Amino acid sequence: MADTALTLKEICAKFEVSPRTLRYYEYIELIFPQKQGRTRLYGPREVARMTLILRGRRFGFSLEEIRQWLLIYQQQGTKAQLEEWVRLADRQLAELSQQKETLQASIADLAALRAQAMSEIGKL
Repeated sequence: MADTALTLKEICAKFEVSPRTLRYYEYIELIFPQKQGRTRLYGPREVARMTLILRGRRFGFSLEEIRQWLLIYQQQGTKAQLEEWVRLADRQLAELSQQKETLQASIADLAALRAQAMSEIGKL
């Protein structure tokens, strides 16, 4: 990506988020756009942070977890941040595995009930 800063509208389009979402991320100190008057400009650092934020959300992390994880880099550096990432990833992998098992059981139950209903329809 070029070092050119993006406007609010451009970054919203790039990440498919609303201006309200970006302002909220700024409010909770996930991103720190440059301000020129009333205009917000998002540089490469904010683009990288948005990528990490949205990836973290997709994996099921809370915004506070993401904020704390990003803060570790500023305060303690890369190694501490990566160690925390591994810890969070391990926890989330266990949670997602449990959700997968629950979904698989629900799918099996629903399929069985559907088959039973089809059988009942055939008898009518």
